Amino acid sequence: MEEQYIQKIREKLKDTKTITIVFHFNPDGDALGSALALYHYFLDDGYEASVISPNPFPNFLRWMPGAENIIVAQENLTEARKRIKEADMLFVVDMNAPHRAGQDLQNSIVKSPAFKILIDHHVQPDIKCDVMYSTHLTSSASELVYNFLYQYLTPEKPVTKEIAECLYVGIITDTGSMSYSCDFPDSYSVLRRLIESGVNGEEIHRKVYDNYTESRMKLLGLALSQRMVVMSEYGASYMYLTKKDLMDNGFQIGDTEGFVNYGLSMGMVHFTAFFTERDNRIRVSFRSKGIVDVNLFARKYFDGGGHANAAGAFYHGTMADAIAHFENSVRDNAQQQK
Repeated sequence: MEEQYIQKIREKLKDTKTITIVFHFNPDGDALGSALALYHYFLDDGYEASVISPNPFPNFLRWMPGAENIIVAQENLTEARKRIKEADMLFVVDMNAPHRAGQDLQNSIVKSPAFKILIDHHVQPDIKCDVMYSTHLTSSASELVYNFLYQYLTPEKPVTKEIAECLYVGIITDTGSMSYSCDFPDSYSVLRRLIESGVNGEEIHRKVYDNYTESRMKLLGLALSQRMVVMSEYGASYMYLTKKDLMDNGFQIGDTEGFVNYGLSMGMVHFTAFFTERDNRIRVSFRSKGIVDVNLFARKYFDGGGHANAAGAFYHGTMADAIAHFENSVRDNAQQQK
């Protein structure tokens, strides 16, 4: 990050009173971790800080420091829009375009008169901000927030335990406990500093990964035993859950987080997808290992995007149509690679 932008932010902070932080729809650990770290940092410095979540976040992340103060737009849209509109400084974290915050907040973000700062690790950002701190050559948005705060903005300032815990959650959840997107030496240096700041890695692992609901376990069993299809000829697989599947098993927000990764557990599979049916669209998650670029696949066939090995999209239609489109796309993509 260039020094001129750091100085620009420092100057702007001198006449800033209110700071709002917003992230993407269907937030994960990295979205919450990066946002809550910024929240605690600026709250500790005396600013009026707010975090806006477009929709409810998973129950297994509700223990995170400050999570109880997050404003959920779907539950209080008027207040969420008000905080964005009246902010002196607006942080957009872990998303590369306003529409990823959902229709309720998209226009509010675009029209906000605030000084805007993007902190994101997705490719091809499509948002206008006063400062753009964006690179995909990192583990997570949380790692970028650490760099932003403690490498650039205030390198002399110690990391509090609350902030360290938030950033730690963001990094480990966005890398599958350092099993992918983890070949960056700096990521391990950041984790070391977070541990030194008081993070108990074992305790956090239990809170995040051993804190699931009964409904999640039932849905996972159903997905693996009855909703998994392997396209062995193409080194691909997919799983799906219909709206009825979710309702019959008492689905709660966050229950299907990480399901897509199970497809890659098979040795012959290099590319996998997971489909979940919502009220008016199908949510699609893509994962890959090796050189298979699911960001390009998602953009080409599903108008989605993300990272080389992790991407997502929405399909407007039936589950059957979404699956048929995926299978045809896999075949077409394989043909194009010949």
